[in-house]
Amino acid sequence: MFLNDLIERYPVLAVNRNEIAALIAALIDTYENGGKLIVAGNGGSASDAEHICGELLKGFCSKRKMSAEDFAKLSAAGAQKEDQLELLQYGLPALSLLSHPALNSAFGNDVDPDLAFAQQLWAQGKAGDTFLAISTGGNASNLRKALITARAMKIKTALLTGNRHGVCEKYADIVIAVPEKETFKIQELHLPVYHTLCLAVEAKFFE
Repeated sequence: MFLNDLIERYPVLAVNRNEIAALIAALIDTYENGGKLIVAGNGGSASDAEHICGELLKGFCSKRKMSAEDFAKLSAAGAQKEDQLELLQYGLPALSLLSHPALNSAFGNDVDPDLAFAQQLWAQGKAGDTFLAISTGGNASNLRKALITARAMKIKTALLTGNRHGVCEKYADIVIAVPEKETFKIQELHLPVYHTLCLAVEAKFFE
């Protein structure tokens, strides 16, 4: 349903239908098996990484309201009416590798800034997770090294990129290369793609 709606609104993305469907399936499998999504990008794609996590860690189009059973657990732990903890929403584990500026700057200063994403994956990733790298040109060295690290750890790898066919494509299990070459046009197509990913995964677990 969500994928069909995406293609109807953005017919140019019809060429990416199979890869988008494959990433939806991979994310559902990841979450069904207790894994998490890890996302990274540079520049505008760094903002996209944060945006994706924001849609997954709380309600996106579904409110994901707390069950009476879970609210009872909070009450038993000492929650008072005025705490309003019943407003907490269910989330899907998602980690942006841009969210640790102290670590990234320290590792960059002390070791190598090009390895900061790979270091975070090495420390926090696990087999069964999914790593999504976002690179409009597909040649970002730090993302290439992170993809290699993820693959070595048996983490599923995906790349959201444009159609410049950069080197990162060689290291991703799933490549969604939207049919644009200019950076801002690629980014304009990335947003509806990842919104569709989030909608489809949310519907699987919360509707």
